[in-house]
Amino acid sequence: MLWQPLDRLPGVGGARAEQLARLGLRRLVDLLFYFPRDYEELTEVQAASDLVDRQPATIIGYFTDMQLRPLRRGRSVLAALLETTEGLAVRCVWFNQPYRLANLPRNVPVVVTGVVRRVDAHWEMSHPVVRPWSEGEPVASGIMPIYSLTEGLPQWYMRRLMQRVVRRYAGWLEDVLPEEFRRTRKLVDIVQAVQAMHFPEDWRQWHEARRRLAFQELFLLQLAMAWRRKRSEREARAPVLVETPQIRERILRLFPFELTAGQHRAIAEIVADMARPVPMNRLLQGDVGSGKTVVAIYAMLLAVAHRHQAALLAPTEILARQHARKLAETLAHGRVRMALLTGALSARERQETLAAIERGDIDIVVGTHALIHAVEHQGLRFRQLGLVVIDEQHRFGVEQRARMRQAGVDPHYLVMTATPIPRTIAMTLFGDLDLSELRELPPGRQPVYTYCAGEAQRPRWWDFFRKKLRQGRQGYVIVPMVDDQENEQIGVRQAFEALANDTLEEFRLDLLHGRMSGEEKDHVMRKFASGETQVLVCTSVVEVGIDVPNATVMTIEGAERFGLAQLHQLRGRISRGRHPGFLCLFAQNPSPEAAERLEIFRSTTNGFELAEWDLKLRGPGELLGTRQHGIPPLRVADLVRDRELLEEARRDAQLAVDVDPELNHPAWQSLKRVLLHRYGKVLDLADVG
Repeated sequence: MLWQPLDRLPGVGGARAEQLARLGLRRLVDLLFYFPRDYEELTEVQAASDLVDRQPATIIGYFTDMQLRPLRRGRSVLAALLETTEGLAVRCVWFNQPYRLANLPRNVPVVVTGVVRRVDAHWEMSHPVVRPWSEGEPVASGIMPIYSLTEGLPQWYMRRLMQRVVRRYAGWLEDVLPEEFRRTRKLVDIVQAVQAMHFPEDWRQWHEARRRLAFQELFLLQLAMAWRRKRSEREARAPVLVETPQIRERILRLFPFELTAGQHRAIAEIVADMARPVPMNRLLQGDVGSGKTVVAIYAMLLAVAHRHQAALLAPTEILARQHARKLAETLAHGRVRMALLTGALSARERQETLAAIERGDIDIVVGTHALIHAVEHQGLRFRQLGLVVIDEQHRFGVEQRARMRQAGVDPHYLVMTATPIPRTIAMTLFGDLDLSELRELPPGRQPVYTYCAGEAQRPRWWDFFRKKLRQGRQGYVIVPMVDDQENEQIGVRQAFEALANDTLEEFRLDLLHGRMSGEEKDHVMRKFASGETQVLVCTSVVEVGIDVPNATVMTIEGAERFGLAQLHQLRGRISRGRHPGFLCLFAQNPSPEAAERLEIFRSTTNGFELAEWDLKLRGPGELLGTRQHGIPPLRVADLVRDRELLEEARRDAQLAVDVDPELNHPAWQSLKRVLLHRYGKVLDLADVG
């Protein structure tokens, strides 16, 4: 019954069914779970004589006179005169909504709801809600749903359709949460929840309904994660790589500096994981410059010490080459054999490298997506793969990461990010990964001073920028795009020409952007790293992992176009040496939201704090891009407001799989079907992030 197509419903013809399909609504069950995006509280119909200044009111009348008046700068005001059945005239106004003129019915009875104000001798409503009405029909009052719509689908039709569907078919829904489970957690049943989400009698009922549905979403997700983790621990077999005092001493000797307490703690957690026959699945997150790469090198060398291979995946060729250089420096006096596999290799070089990996002649391979491509399309099989390290994991899709499983036995996994992830996001996306954090910076790291400047301060900033270059420092100029002729925005090429011929003409400049070939990018970065180039004019292609300690000044143009996480990554490029860094942001007419974001960034240097702000400002929707992690989006739950509910769902899910690892108890069967339907395709992928 619940799966029947909507075009079979009375009152839903072919045209309406097509409109509903544009919203993803094709079956009855889709409608039941298509919850309102908002609500409005409607009062009962009032007599004109009972109107109270600045109070909400609902009145019935006819629009008799309408006028659309243009204002300056493309603005407008639409005024419509509503004559009530008692002969009273109420002026209704809408600002900057000229399209309403064609939609307001003239000389037809309507119900109008809004806050009335006494203006001189007449009543006025701003932006009231208008609903069609037939004489003798009861006028709805109370909490009314507001649904997201599509072109040609009016709100009144959607409400009528939903009322009919919810009234007739909600009772057919099966509750997937067992009754005893609901009772102990004080959760209403599914029928009550769905009915109250659409048409609540009061706000208390709505809150109970929302809590039930949000909990179910979070519980399902956490159950999927916990179930997959339990299965992995039981079924997968990874190599046992035990750290001995001799191995530890040999690895630590390679680093010409003391590790921080945080690095020692993270290494201890990783070592404990790799000593077990169960694949390690650990997320290492740390602020910019906290030393994650050192921890990763330690883990890879532990694998190599046991005659196993390690693979390090980087999202860009620039970062892969930098990792390869750092590894080569660290291992310069050792016997570890290393290779770099990127798309820039010739066909012959690629074949030779792949053959060496398969023979076991390569201990550590650093690669980009080209390494995953070789596994999937060229049949690459490692001789004895023990560890996979994935840097900047959010830049690899879940399926891409999981393909590394084809490269041999189940290896240990260490995924890293320099973009700190709020705890709720980490629990949602990486619920089956253990978490290690590096919150402290290595000793000697210098601060970065951040400024937001207007055009009036530009000459003074460039004077300072040039001063630092003359002192022997290097700098970046970040431009948000390659070029943008349509919007007349200055792109990186134009910025390079302007700076080279005027502001920075006495210095050696180079250009770097994403449309260049891998070989070109590497050539530019080598020149900059050696000091041959003094200023790099570039796009955000340098945001991840670029390490040039002598670069201490940065200008970011069009700063309002960048998010907090991206700005923080860019700032991390000038905090890598023994000199303090200086960053100046220039924005072009930023919106109030963008201005707030830039001020937060200016005043906060802690990446973990910025991550929490990013979650608040952008919301979880943008941070949970389904394309990257493969997890269906949350419909009801909100990771900002439902943190405690998420913790509760996580505890309950873990307890459930501890007691019943395969969820075979009859009470869980309905829930298990829904879980497999929603997460079945990603269950085998979840354990790699």
